[in-house]
Amino acid sequence: MHPLLNIAVNAARRAGEVIVRHLDEIERLQVSSKQRNDFVTEVDHLAEQEVIREIRRHHRDHAILAEESGASGDSETVWIIDPLDGTTNFLHGFPVFAVSIACQHAGRLEHGVVYDPMRQELFTASRGGGAFLDGRRIRVGNRRGLDGALISTGFPYRDHRWLDEYMGMLRSVMEQTAGVRRPGAASIDLAWLAAGRTDGFWELGLDPWDIAAGALLIREAGGMVGNPAGGPEFLKHGHVLAGNPKVFKALAQALRPHLPKALRDA
Repeated sequence: MHPLLNIAVNAARRAGEVIVRHLDEIERLQVSSKQRNDFVTEVDHLAEQEVIREIRRHHRDHAILAEESGASGDSETVWIIDPLDGTTNFLHGFPVFAVSIACQHAGRLEHGVVYDPMRQELFTASRGGGAFLDGRRIRVGNRRGLDGALISTGFPYRDHRWLDEYMGMLRSVMEQTAGVRRPGAASIDLAWLAAGRTDGFWELGLDPWDIAAGALLIREAGGMVGNPAGGPEFLKHGHVLAGNPKVFKALAQALRPHLPKALRDA
């Protein structure tokens, strides 16, 4: 295992321990709202501190981009961190949430970890080295199109400006596939797609820490990640489409008639 990936694994496990330790204290947690339907708890902050502490033990010069504490440092190597992806799920005792950590160098994703502390599943990837679940290599599914496919998504919950367009996308996908799922944590969506548990994914308006690690997992598992128009750029604006190459293309075609013009020309 690459030394930087090993740091990410240790950091994710430490953060996961913090999260699980507080599961029985949910009703007593301090909760605040960053914006409508976007919550943060003291557990988010504690888990993030664990991740950053582990990184700083080894590399004090690296930059950090974390959901709660923001950007710090100036380096070609940047750690992109979501200490608790799926906070709303966590607050409701809905057991789908994860720690997501990616390491980017010179603008390229190099290492990624998604850790599900409830199932104790560890998804890892390094660029050019493949994707793994608990040390076993994983691959995206081999479905040849949308017929029979299981697709995951994220419903708009903060920004509703494209809600009508999204509902058109959802209807189109529902009509052409075996089903649509909304687990509520994008890092889990992407990790499960990399492992072949679902066949495709799309969502609008995510943040880099939601998707960086999962995107690398999918690429290393033989899949494609881009934007809903089928283009390559997704990390900057957070509009994401993923699947194996055939599902990626078919899903982009299904979404395209309903995309807002600003996204259709991306």
